[in-house]
Amino acid sequence: MIMAITTTLTGTEKETVKDPKPGMLLKRTMEVFVNLAYSVSGFGLLIALWYIITVASGGELPSPAATFTVFWDLVKDPFYDLGPNDKGIALQLLSSLTRVFTGFLLGSFVAIPVGLVMGASNIARRIFYPIVQVLKPVSPLAWFPIGLVAFQSAADATIFIIVITSLWPTLINTAFGVSSIPDDHRNVAKAFGFSRWKYLTKVLIPFSLPHIITGLRLSIGVAWLVIVAGEMLSGGMGIGFFVWDSWNALSLEKVISAILIIGLVGLLLDRGFAALEKRVTYAA
Repeated sequence: MIMAITTTLTGTEKETVKDPKPGMLLKRTMEVFVNLAYSVSGFGLLIALWYIITVASGGELPSPAATFTVFWDLVKDPFYDLGPNDKGIALQLLSSLTRVFTGFLLGSFVAIPVGLVMGASNIARRIFYPIVQVLKPVSPLAWFPIGLVAFQSAADATIFIIVITSLWPTLINTAFGVSSIPDDHRNVAKAFGFSRWKYLTKVLIPFSLPHIITGLRLSIGVAWLVIVAGEMLSGGMGIGFFVWDSWNALSLEKVISAILIIGLVGLLLDRGFAALEKRVTYAA
C-alpha cells in the first residue's frame, strides 16, 4: 500500500517536472517585454534626435509634437473624399497597395517560372543570367519613360516599373532554391522513375518553396519602395502623390507623417511574409 502511494507521488512529480509549459510561457512573456523595451528605447532615441535637429534647424524642420498632431488628423478620418485631389490617407494607401500588388503579382508570374527553369537547366541559366545581371541594377525611374511609351498611361507605367524592378529577387531566389536541391533527392526521383510532373510537384517546388517565399518577401519590399517614386512621377492618387502634393503645399508635417505611414505599411507587409516564411518548410 505504501509502495503504491509512493509510486503515484513519484509519477506525479515526474509529470510536473516534465511539463515545461508554465516556464516556457513565462520565458516568452519576458522576451516579449524585453524586446518591447528595446523597441520603445530605440524610438525614444529617434524622437530625441529629431527634437535636437528641429532646434538646431531653427524650427525649419517640424517638431515631433507638431508632426504627430498632423499625423493624428490624417488617421482619425482616413476615408474622407472631397474630390480628385483631396482624399483621406486610407484611400491614398488603398490606391497605392492596389498598384503594388498588381505589379508584384504580375512580376511573380514571370519570375517564378523563369527562376525554376534557370535553376533546373544549365543552358537556361547561361542564357538568362547575363540578362538578369544587366537589367537588375537599372533604376525604376529609368523604366518610367519606357512604360509611358508602351502603355500610354501614367498609372499603367507605374505598375510596369513595379513589375520590372520587383521580379528580380524572386527570380534569383527561385533559381538558387532549385539549383541547391541535393543530389540525393534527384537520384531518388530517378530511381523511382518520377515523371517530370511528379518531380516538379514532389521534389522541385517543395524544396524550392522556402527560397521562393524569401524572394517574394524581398520583392514586395522593392515594390513598396518603387511605388512612391512612381506615383510622384505619374501624379493622380496614391501615397507617393500625397507626399509630392504635401511638399508642393510646403507641409513638411504631412510629408513626415506620410513617411511614417509608408514605413509602418512596409513593416506590416514584411512581417506578413516573414510569418509565411516561417510556416513553409520542406517535407522530405
